[in-house]
Amino acid sequence: MKRIAFTVAVILFAFSVSFGQKAAAKKVDPTKPIHDVIDRLVEGIRQSDPEKAMSVYDNSDRILFFNNNGTVTQGWKTMKDLRAESYAKAKNVTLELTGLRIEMLGPSAAYATCKWKQSQETDGKLESSSGRMTLVFQKIGKDWKVVHLHTSPDAPAANRPVLPSERQPEKP
Repeated sequence: MKRIAFTVAVILFAFSVSFGQKAAAKKVDPTKPIHDVIDRLVEGIRQSDPEKAMSVYDNSDRILFFNNNGTVTQGWKTMKDLRAESYAKAKNVTLELTGLRIEMLGPSAAYATCKWKQSQETDGKLESSSGRMTLVFQKIGKDWKVVHLHTSPDAPAANRPVLPSERQPEKP
């Protein structure tokens, strides 16, 4: 009888240890939905698909896009129309993100930062650019949406106004 009780105790212990390991292995990464949204955005840009690219943004008249060229676009429809026009001319688009960092600000807010490098043919001419990007996310209903985008170039034009206190010293 003692043998049976001991065997049952060992089996129960092994089962509880195994179950505990499986529960620990199933820990949810809270940034995964944000990664998925970023992946969909990058895929939409690479495919020159304005519908897919714009599907990640909050469809709002108040959304602001701070563009790489220093301009601001306000409103989802305005940006969608601009992207549809430019994507129609783009071919062979490549886009690479590096240094992606996602920070959760709570259960319904996050931001992501990264460096990007893009090249494409536009009207038969090869173009390339690179810079930095910040995306601000908000969970709206069940979906994570980008509610703000800010991009800036790696090397802004020399004639672009920069406060003297913000200028980087020139390297010899």
